[in-house]
Amino acid sequence: METELQGSFIELRKALFQMNAKDISLIFTAQALLRWHDCHQFCGKSGQPTQKNVAGSKRICPSSKMIYYPQMSPVVITLVSDGTRCLLARQSSFPKGMYSALAGFCDIGETLEEAVRREVAEEVGLEVESLHYSASQHWPFPNSSLMIACHATVGPGQTEIHVNSKELETAGWFSLEEVTTALRKKGPPAKEQDGTIPFWLPPKMAIAHQLILEWVQKQSSSSNLA
Repeated sequence: METELQGSFIELRKALFQMNAKDISLIFTAQALLRWHDCHQFCGKSGQPTQKNVAGSKRICPSSKMIYYPQMSPVVITLVSDGTRCLLARQSSFPKGMYSALAGFCDIGETLEEAVRREVAEEVGLEVESLHYSASQHWPFPNSSLMIACHATVGPGQTEIHVNSKELETAGWFSLEEVTTALRKKGPPAKEQDGTIPFWLPPKMAIAHQLILEWVQKQSSSSNLA
């Protein structure tokens, strides 16, 4: 197929840097459905094989009559700010040098607001003072998730970070200038002469990028008004 189409297969994460929003949405949907059908071939009640409908939008157990629909796990992703800086973190699984917003799965019985406050407290030891919703996005890594993006603030005197090493590799406060510079970079930067990789941010297709861009625009607007 690669020879016939004069192309090559690449990892889906890397494709985020090369595709437009419309194509990415279609690929995310297709990948999520294919994975769901592959993992839900048997009924959880009867143990019998399930059958998919013509549209591929559900699976049905002929024995128990149970109907199964594709599932998504809700995840809150939060950009924390202290008013002049934003907090970014990285997991060891991230590409080297890349930092992003905090994220975590919502627990059963938990509201989005509760999930945001818990995740921020668990991962960096900060108490959220206020928060507001921004947007949402389907995200296929590692499984199908609904990313629910929020902005959160902490009090000026409550900014000491206590990184949970079981969850994060590192976290820190970044200034408007640092974040603005990082936003100008397109894709993973090359190594410096000393072997280090400069700080960079998630690709434009990721909702974390949108959160960071919104924060920069708000900060820049506030600076102009001042």
